[in-house]
Formats: sequence, structure tokens, C-alpha cells
Amino acid sequence: MTDDEFDGAGGVGRVLGTADATPLQFWTAVAPGSYLQLDDVVVTRRELPDREPVTIAGVVTQVRARHEGAQFDSDVFAIADGTLPAMVQEAAEITTTRVDPEFYVPPSPGAVVHRAEGDARARALHFDRMERRIPMGMGRDGVPVYLNADFLDGTRGAHVSISGISGVATKTSFATFLLYSVFRSGVLGGDAVNAKALIFNVKGEDLLFLDHPNTRLDEPTRAGYAKLGLDAGAFADVRVYAPPRVGDSSGTPDVSSRLSGVDSFYWTLSEFCADRLLPYVFADADDERQQYTMVVHSVAAHLARYAQPADGGVSIDGVRLGSYGDLVDHIVEQLNDDETRSDWAGSAVGLGTVNAFARRLIGSKKDLSRLIRGDLATRRPHSINTAESAQVTVVDLHNLPDRAQRFVVGVTLKSEFERKEKAGTAKPLLFVVLDELNKYAPREGSSPIKEVLLDIAERGRSLGVILVGAQQTASEVERRIVTNSAIRVVGRLDPAEASRPEYGFLPPAQRQRALLAKPGTMFVNQPDIPVPLCLEFPFPAWATRVSEAGRAPSQTLRSITGTTDPFVVVGSGGGSDDDIPF
Repeated sequence: MTDDEFDGAGGVGRVLGTADATPLQFWTAVAPGSYLQLDDVVVTRRELPDREPVTIAGVVTQVRARHEGAQFDSDVFAIADGTLPAMVQEAAEITTTRVDPEFYVPPSPGAVVHRAEGDARARALHFDRMERRIPMGMGRDGVPVYLNADFLDGTRGAHVSISGISGVATKTSFATFLLYSVFRSGVLGGDAVNAKALIFNVKGEDLLFLDHPNTRLDEPTRAGYAKLGLDAGAFADVRVYAPPRVGDSSGTPDVSSRLSGVDSFYWTLSEFCADRLLPYVFADADDERQQYTMVVHSVAAHLARYAQPADGGVSIDGVRLGSYGDLVDHIVEQLNDDETRSDWAGSAVGLGTVNAFARRLIGSKKDLSRLIRGDLATRRPHSINTAESAQVTVVDLHNLPDRAQRFVVGVTLKSEFERKEKAGTAKPLLFVVLDELNKYAPREGSSPIKEVLLDIAERGRSLGVILVGAQQTASEVERRIVTNSAIRVVGRLDPAEASRPEYGFLPPAQRQRALLAKPGTMFVNQPDIPVPLCLEFPFPAWATRVSEAGRAPSQTLRSITGTTDPFVVVGSGGGSDDDIPF
């Protein structure tokens, strides 16, 4: 702002003289006929002798109004009737976001405070220092809010943690919009073509239509995307994977609403043994507290050493095994045999520990038999590999029981991370979107999945693996994963959860507002800006269920196993016609 703009009474208020003003926080009295609301951006100037003026900008973090001249609570009635003189005075608390030049002095009481607009707003929120800006949504003032790409793609930081109540906070919706913005905003430059996203779909079939345009998209929403510098449309390149149906020997994908463009995924018995995937069978909360880890790794090593491929199945010591159930039964039989037990489990393991392992292994047959196969062609494409897939790979888990979901997430993340390690380069980037992070990486205990997620959180930045984790309760997620997340996002919170120290980055007023936040409203904290920014992201331009899905793009026809059932009634797929939470 120019000197003339700061002179006179043209601002929205003046720095309050009855409350302490500090370089980092101060109060401003709101001028008559004006107003300030939470999240407004303001700027003021402090004149200094023998130096250039200091511009102090900040965000409104609290607003109050009171009667001046009232002494008792009951005076409000007399003032309202006009029998007692008093005036209403509003004041706003300002938390400093930028001091330019960096000479930390408090603003002078009585100094004019202006609403920051245009370039002044961009400077106040450090947007002018962001060489690559990712649009995240609209601020309370209806102007775009940006994320510094350097803190997302690993240049200076990486990983996103999104917290909020299930079904209300729209965590997954924000995660997918953020991906859309990253791919479409141009911040990745030429790298955007090769960048990949891996999304695990754990609730319903809402994420199976990312490549279908949303038929409910209207002109105001399109205009909102245009304000953000984005075209409103579906994801251009999507591939969907789903587990085989239970009891289906042909390996048909287990989905009901999407009829084309879906491939089934599974692991062959040979892969299960050779890649030592057995530990991921024992990865739930109960397993973390057990003592048979030694048995698990001993049996996995034995399978890797002695299992030989045999017509889709495996052969161990001359015994051909054609299904996961057969493999489990053979392992249990060997562990129950006094002569072979030590070869499989080791000589220092007690019988009780072996039996506990066997019980859990037998219990896994029902959950994992359709994922670990010996009856499907080995050469048939069945692996989840983002390097050979579309730009966005969706892995559908919602029809799987908890143990099977853990297995798929653990093994898939392990293989993807190992592939990136072998490549040795951060490009192309891989964004991993995982909901229910508190289930896969809980604060207490350990598991193979948690170890992989910790590896991604701590080393993924250098390898170009970016974790976008969502959870209802950040307080129950492993601390090191939350700590390594440069970007923290909060939607609607439970009152008990909001009081946890994990949300200490939220000012008191924002903690209270998080209890009332409507769907689509998020508070985003990033290292560049000392105050979390409140924003609203637009309605999805892609379908979120079958009832919203427009015409399927031609890319979906490239699916290897997904086919359309000619006898299905159009529109009879699963999914709900309920409105999405916006």
C-alpha cells in the first residue's frame, strides 16, 4: 500500500489502545459502519524514525462486540430502550502472519488498519513467495487460497495429514480434489504427465468413478473452478482394481456399480511364498500383541526356500498345493508333526506359541482365499503396479474383511515402495491416498504395515513417495507419521479429539470452529504461514457414485478383465442416491 492509502480514516479500523499490542498479536477497534470476520486478512503500518516504515499483516483470529458505558448485565435492556447512553464497539484480534521488513515492533495504538486485498493479501499470506502454487479452494473472502508445492512434492517437505469425523469432514473428497489440483494446475510442469496416484477405496464404491464427469455439475461450480485456474472435469486417466468375487473360479472383479474398466487383482501361491508375504497375514491389532513373530518369519523363510511353482500352485517336498486353503493345511500339518515342526518353526519355539500361530493362520483361510490363488493363470495380468498403470490407480477394498484389507494395503505399499527404492530417483512422484490411517499405523504396537508406512513417512520424500493420510483421530496415529507431515488439514472434529495436543497448531477460535465446520470447510496448516487458513473447496467435478456418473471415457475399455454384462439393467448398479456431504 502507498503512504496515501495508509493516511486518514479510510481503513476498516484502528489499532486498539486499551489492549496490549505486540509484534505477533494485537487488537483493532472496528470502525463504525465496518466489520471484520474471522479469517479476514488485514494490514497496518508502523512509522519508525530514521528507518523505512514496517508493514504488519495478519489474520483475524477472534472477534468480539460489547457495550461501552454499561456497568451491569441488566444495563443492556436500558440501552436497548434508549434510556441509558452507550455505544456498541466491535474489536478483532489479529495474529501476525508477516512483518516486512523483518523489524519486529508492535503497531502503534490508533494506527489505521486496512483490509488486505490483491497484492497486499498475497503478501500477507506469503503467496507471493510461493514459486509454485497449488490452488486448494476459496478463502472466506471468496479469493483463492494456495498451497506451496515445495512442501508437498518433497522439495522442502512432503506428506499430508487430514483429520475429521467420518462422513462429515469430507476427508477423502478433499484428498481427491488436492490430487486433481496437483495434476491440473501445472505446478509439476512436465513431470505431471508421469506422476502417479494410488488410492485405496475403503468405503462403498464412491471412488470408482473418478474418470466419469459429474452430471450434477452446474455453471456456478464451473465458475468456481475457473477462479482457481482449473477446468472442471473428471480425472483423465484412471484404472480401477477390485478383488475377485468369492467362489468365482474365473476371477471376475467384485464390484456392482461399475460395469466396465475394472481389473481383478490377486497374488499367486508362488508369489506369496517367493515374496515372503506371510507376515502381512498377521497384521491386525490382535496380532501386534502376540509373541509368535519368530514363527511367522521362520515359516515365511521356509516357504521361500522350498516352495516351487507347479501349474499355478506350488509344490513343497513333492506335495502339490493348489489353493491358499491347501497351503494353510499343509503348514499346520507340518507344525503338528514332531519330526518336521523344528524345520518349519525353529527349535527354540514352544508348542503353545506354535499352536497360537496355527490358530490364527487357519482363521485367515476364509478372508484370504480369494486373494491368494492357485487356480488362475500365472501369466494373466493381476498385479497392482502403478508404474504400468494409469495416472490414477484405484484399489477397491470395501468388499473385503478387515484382515484382507490389511493384507492388500501392506503388500501393495511394500511392493510400490521397493520399486521406488530400486529406481533410486524421486521422479516420477507417487501420491498414496490412504483413509483410516489410525487402523494401519496405530500409535501403539507394531506391524509390517506400520513399518512400511513409517518408512514412507521418513524416507518417502527422497524417493518421491508422498503419503496423503486421512483419519478420524490424529491422536491415535503413530506420532512420527503425523510429525513428518508438512501439511496438516482439519475438517469437522469431535469435541474430545479437538482438545488433543495434536491439534495445538490450531488457534483456540479455530478449535471451536472445527466442532461446527460444515462439509467442505477445511483448516489447512502449512509451514509457510503461521496461521492455519480456512477454506472451502469446490463440489467434485467427477462422479462420486453411479447416479452421478456421466458417459464413461474410452480409456475404461482398455481393461483386461472388466467386461459389461449385456443382461444387466442400466442404472441398476449399487451405490446410494443420497447427496454427497456438501
